[in-house]
Amino acid sequence: MALHIAVKTCVILNPSAGSAADTDSLREKLARLSPNEIKITAEPGEAQRFARDAASLGCDLIISAGGDGTLNEVVNGVAEKNSSVRLAILPLGTGNDFARSIGLPTNLDECIELIAQGRTKAIDLVRVTSDQVRYFVNVSTGGFSGLVDEKLTPEIKKTWGPLAYLRGAAAALPELRAYKTKIVFDGTDEIEIALHNVIIGNGRYVAGGIPVTPEALVNDGLVDVVLIPEKPKTELAVLVAQILLGKHLSSEAIVYRRTAKVAVTSKPGMWFNVDGELVGNEPASFEVLPGAIQFIVGATT
Repeated sequence: MALHIAVKTCVILNPSAGSAADTDSLREKLARLSPNEIKITAEPGEAQRFARDAASLGCDLIISAGGDGTLNEVVNGVAEKNSSVRLAILPLGTGNDFARSIGLPTNLDECIELIAQGRTKAIDLVRVTSDQVRYFVNVSTGGFSGLVDEKLTPEIKKTWGPLAYLRGAAAALPELRAYKTKIVFDGTDEIEIALHNVIIGNGRYVAGGIPVTPEALVNDGLVDVVLIPEKPKTELAVLVAQILLGKHLSSEAIVYRRTAKVAVTSKPGMWFNVDGELVGNEPASFEVLPGAIQFIVGATT
């Protein structure tokens, strides 16, 4: 089943994504969607530029064929243009976490069929302002998770696949530390706390399916915030086990809030990742832009 001929479609393909090795086979599968062009990335930042250019040229649908990093670039390219273009995901990465949150199948043929059907939904976009302005649709984490992302080399991702995050966490564990942190929710509710980690979720999953914000909704105008206070390593080990199972929100070991805006200031400065892409360690503010971006979603979303 192909999309209506009036739809102008651009595919942005990352050939380095986890399951994108056979680009010729992927091109054959994508032909079912009658794309006007397929742009293949060769270096970081190209997916963002391709998306920005496609939106400027009046593209109706941009398909991000890659992992969460490719998707984040595409989202930022579209957000820069404040475009009404629809987005779709062909999940080819090692994590594909946002694809899970919007109910996409992991089978590529099924996913292409779903894209062809074109069921679209308005999804919240989150703007983070730090040393730069960045947008995301899934999850941003700061503190220990930022250290983990520094350890996640392309070689580790390729070798360890879905277990890469745990491998990176093991490498970062000797550098575990607490951050003296001030958190402000919705501009008025302020707390000061020593933290290991800040998790800000629009989607539910990170690192190949770990449900860090298991009750987050992508279209409710809010982010779910999970704060992990300073704890002895033995208590942290128990908490990590709960997080892996998505059972941590009721734990007294964390702080859990839902909010439309959140600002974070810490000493030392936290590195934040935004859908897996690192941003600077300056104070960071997050604001939900409700229903700001259109995605093709699965039947369960």
